Amino acid sequence: MTPSSSLLCVTGLPRAGSTLMCQLLGMHPDIYSEGHSSPLLHCLTELRYQVSDDPFLLSQLDMDFERSYARLQSAYRGFMHGWFAEATQPWLVDKNRDWLNQLDLLLSLNPGARLLVCVRDLGQVIGSIEAQHQQTVLLDFPNHIADLSFYDRTDALLAKKGVVGSPLRSIEAMQDQLPDKQNLVYYVVFEDLMREPDVVMQSIFKWLEIDSIPVNTTALPTKLHESDSYYRFKYRHKTRPQISSPRQHHIPPRISDELLRSFNWFNQTFYPAKASQ
Repeated sequence: MTPSSSLLCVTGLPRAGSTLMCQLLGMHPDIYSEGHSSPLLHCLTELRYQVSDDPFLLSQLDMDFERSYARLQSAYRGFMHGWFAEATQPWLVDKNRDWLNQLDLLLSLNPGARLLVCVRDLGQVIGSIEAQHQQTVLLDFPNHIADLSFYDRTDALLAKKGVVGSPLRSIEAMQDQLPDKQNLVYYVVFEDLMREPDVVMQSIFKWLEIDSIPVNTTALPTKLHESDSYYRFKYRHKTRPQISSPRQHHIPPRISDELLRSFNWFNQTFYPAKASQ
């Protein structure tokens, strides 16, 4: 990582194209993208938990806050630079859904950083997870919701700390950020990416202020995908050499109607035509 490098944090909803997005970003020579979910943010937040309770650091902060805090910031930045020691590109991709909650921390350590947030129709997110569950019914979810009905399983996924609900609420909270910070966030609508991948990518390259390059969506670079066992194979991350249209998942009307009622703000923001129905 060079002093001028900036982090491009890929985040957002599950089953919304973040793995594909990392593949596409990695095709640009100015972007370093491994494509896997990264533990960098977890390391940084764990470090923050630890140092915030360290009595020696607290004592130094009492005696000379400015110098001690500057040391702390330098140490955090040093860890981040070390994490990407091999990369020299202007943009470095770090994929983790929790970046949605840590924009202030991110900008404190890397002022030029930006967030790329992947979103998708909520019914299709739920439908994609359910379809994968039906292929792996002999395995339970990490939070043990396999025994529930489709309706109750959806409710658990959308709970405040659920796999879908947690990032969804973070996206909602992002709307409260000041305009200058919101300008550092780019939302990628999954359906647009599937329909016009080159148009979406050219828009992202322009937003990042890097050269436009053609994106060959029939010859994508494939890599060993990240471990799926952590989530019990309910959220697969397989990479493919080309973009293919995903199947449309059937969502029971009772679930579909409740998604429209409960998350109308989401549809108004990203799917206005659906919100007006």
